[in-house]
Amino acid sequence: MRSEEARLDALYQLNLLDTPPSESFDRITRMAAQIFNLPIAAVSLTDHDRQWFKSRVGVDHQSIPRHKAPCALVAERTESLVITDLLSDNCFAESPLAATGVRFYAGVPLVTPGGHGLGALCVLGTEPRATTEAEMRALRDLGDIVMSQIELQHAFGRIDPLSGLPNRSQLLEDLDDLGRDDPGRRRLLVLVDLARSDQLDQGLRVMGPAFVDDVVQEAAAALRSMFGTTRTAYHIGTTQFAFLAPPDVKDDEYAMRLATTLSGVRATARARFVMTVTIGVAPFVTGVGSAADPLRAAYGAAQDARAANLTVSFHSPAMDGAQTRRFDLLRDFESAIDHPGQLRLMCQPRIDLATGRCDGGEALLRWQHPTLGDISPAEFIPIIERTAMVGPTTAWVLDAAVAQIGAWRAAGLDLRLSVNISAANLEEADFAARVQLMLLKYRVPADRLELEITESAMMGNADLALAQLTLLAESGVTIAIDDFGTGYSSLAYLQRLPVQVVKIDQSFVRGLGAGCERDDNLVRSMITMSHGLGYRVVGEGVETAAAADLLRDMGCDEAQGYLFARPLEMDDVAGWMAMSDTAGLGSAAA
Repeated sequence: MRSEEARLDALYQLNLLDTPPSESFDRITRMAAQIFNLPIAAVSLTDHDRQWFKSRVGVDHQSIPRHKAPCALVAERTESLVITDLLSDNCFAESPLAATGVRFYAGVPLVTPGGHGLGALCVLGTEPRATTEAEMRALRDLGDIVMSQIELQHAFGRIDPLSGLPNRSQLLEDLDDLGRDDPGRRRLLVLVDLARSDQLDQGLRVMGPAFVDDVVQEAAAALRSMFGTTRTAYHIGTTQFAFLAPPDVKDDEYAMRLATTLSGVRATARARFVMTVTIGVAPFVTGVGSAADPLRAAYGAAQDARAANLTVSFHSPAMDGAQTRRFDLLRDFESAIDHPGQLRLMCQPRIDLATGRCDGGEALLRWQHPTLGDISPAEFIPIIERTAMVGPTTAWVLDAAVAQIGAWRAAGLDLRLSVNISAANLEEADFAARVQLMLLKYRVPADRLELEITESAMMGNADLALAQLTLLAESGVTIAIDDFGTGYSSLAYLQRLPVQVVKIDQSFVRGLGAGCERDDNLVRSMITMSHGLGYRVVGEGVETAAAADLLRDMGCDEAQGYLFARPLEMDDVAGWMAMSDTAGLGSAAA
């Protein structure tokens, strides 16, 4: 017979004892009771001094003493056991079960692949009775299903092999069970995020995969030491852990306790100098909503803490609402690209300050959401730029812009149109070739298209950006630096780029003419330096005649802003130009 110590070790490694009830086990228990037409059935696990019920039907108590419990004998012998009448049995007449009125018992063993008996699937009745072979065969089949459930869900599928802790799937199931067994109670779910993604990348690069393994195992050991056997920690992500706070804690006090505990753990952690730990806390009500909701909220709170440089952050419904809106907009924008009518381009005219004429403009993307109405580009464009949607978006804008240039030319308007592109676009190996194909498709001269990119975007992958921009410039496309003055680029690097235009950011232009000599001198220096490098200069965000006059006096070549025109629908550009010439916009600007 295998040793009791090894049997208990096999039981404890499965992390089943003292876990919440599970519907997946309860279904099997109910089926066993129905097959025997008996009021009582249970999945009973044999601990060192008790029989603990993972699942039970017709039983109020969670466990009974192991002494003289029939399930203990089933576990020890790993054999089925039938007692037709406990009161007539010499071994079990004084069993705790008999004292509760139980007369009949039938149990089949729950045996691990290693041969260890964990306990029994049993059925009980209050009257003596016999069993049939068909009944016992069905009970054995159900016992095998219980073991499959244990092995697949609670061992291989629910325990993380690195940390040895229950994983995210187990957490979600336990939250579901908690909502069913103890509904309507306010609880706190805590998520511990051990490191930023860049810290993990650096650690992997310097120390290899063992770095993450060591961090995870050290954190898991610390959590097990903190909680003992009374509470459960879950390993839910590569370097993320979660657990439930004790019931009825006060939010502020518990947040301070978490911060203090984290400081203590960090003081002894080997990776404390290369990791930045944050904690997110999500209040929720058991049984309300999906089990995934508090986990998502806790993750969001941890990210809020990281963004705000805090140790602990509680979930904010306002922040959560904003994040949900961002996700919804990203999802809906993907559909907008594929469904005509939602996206359109507008044009912000650009004025030649020497002549006062409009020679072109900047293409601005607008989105008319089918239910939300107009979505501000200040809201949706930053969302898109951080995702893989930036490529399809730029492709859509470029196609629409080049098509518009072609339409203008067909109507007798020879205008240049400028389009913003991102660093991600320059990382597409065929980007320059696709732009050239668009120009051929709409029979547009290359010099009628201008591509704007920021200094910081060009600095990301300098060699690849230079190669793409060089191909575009050699084909005749105009290259412009957007938001000039706000990046951290090297002048030596800028000299290497095939750039013809720089656009001074509106943050510098809007202060012109306000009486600050330092601001005026800064813009004047930027214009002089740009001209010295051979660039044509555009001032953005011009809203006053004083600013326009100063830019012209400083030698700035072009300007755009509300002083001249707000963004125009593409169909209105020709009419606006005709009215501007009639109204004498040129002389006013000059």
